[in-house]
Amino acid sequence: MSLGDLSNAEWAIIGPLLPPERGRSARPANDNRVVLNGMLYVLRVGCPWRDMHERYGKWNSIYVRFRR
Repeated sequence: MSLGDLSNAEWAIIGPLLPPERGRSARPANDNRVVLNGMLYVLRVGCPWRDMHERYGKWNSIYVRFRR
């Protein structure tokens, strides 16, 4: 966990409210916490999706879930 990511207490409140993400057989789903932290990072920093930090996963996967 890095600076600005959700704390364990915050995740305990938000995590159960999110639906589980189903991964395809070839592509397993990312952890909801990592995906949400990636979304919050882009919104907080104001960077383009393509410049999102690599620790959150592929920018396109997180962008698609953000748009949903």
